Amino acid sequence: MPSTFRLAVAVFSAVAALVSSGAVAGESRVPKPAITIENPGKCVAPVDEMRRNHMDMLKHTRDKTMRDGVRGMKTSLNGCIECHASKKTGSVLGSNENFCQSCHAYAAVKLDCWDCHQPKAGYKATGTAPAGHASTAGAKP
Repeated sequence: MPSTFRLAVAVFSAVAALVSSGAVAGESRVPKPAITIENPGKCVAPVDEMRRNHMDMLKHTRDKTMRDGVRGMKTSLNGCIECHASKKTGSVLGSNENFCQSCHAYAAVKLDCWDCHQPKAGYKATGTAPAGHASTAGAKP
């Protein structure tokens, strides 16, 4: 009987801790992403589709640009940056208040676009490319 009582107390304590922390009520200690569209307009797809598929759209655009030389597609990285860059910083990166970084930090997903690309709106390449990359002088990355 004493071990059953201890088990009951442990279960009650665990449930009480979860309820007081908000985990049972659906609350989270992780801050929600800052989703602010700085330059509102018509997005290339509905919100639910963008949340699920934006990475595939960007990969498809990347492949068309790199392999076929097609630029200016409606799902381009620059198009995203133009609408989603913070008016304060001009960037989609740099703090968890900026659009891309905010959602990716919340979802615990690495942002690797910025290993090669500039996260600011209106950026023009200088003509110097990382080792192993072709120069993109005068083009937006």
